[in-house]
Amino acid sequence: MDEQPRILKSEAEWKKLLNPAEYLVLRQAGTERPGTGELLNEKRAGMYLCRACGAELFSSSTKFESFCGWPSFFDPNEKDAVIYRTDTLLGYERTEVRCASCHSHLGHVFPDAPQTPTGNRYCMNSVALQFVPDEQ
Repeated sequence: MDEQPRILKSEAEWKKLLNPAEYLVLRQAGTERPGTGELLNEKRAGMYLCRACGAELFSSSTKFESFCGWPSFFDPNEKDAVIYRTDTLLGYERTEVRCASCHSHLGHVFPDAPQTPTGNRYCMNSVALQFVPDEQ
């Protein structure tokens, strides 16, 4: 994460903008409990945005059921929509996924989804995302 985020806010500004659960995940790299996210079972067509800044992150066309307890996608909306960071917090290496616009934590990506076109499982926190359904 060498480059600066395009959206810069102080931590005080983020705290005013986000509720405590959103702040914990998006700004402090927390994780919501598996199976509890409001977007886990969302099936409608639409776009998933960063809850912090509104950047378009994932299309519903890339969402799939991974049975991991969090919404899962096999590819970001655009290659530069997210950035990656090595995370060793749990004592082993994982790849953290952050919003490229504001550098908010979204979740992690794992190369364990051979049933998808990319082989990847972007395991995202519902609280880090906002869903906007397609116009009917």
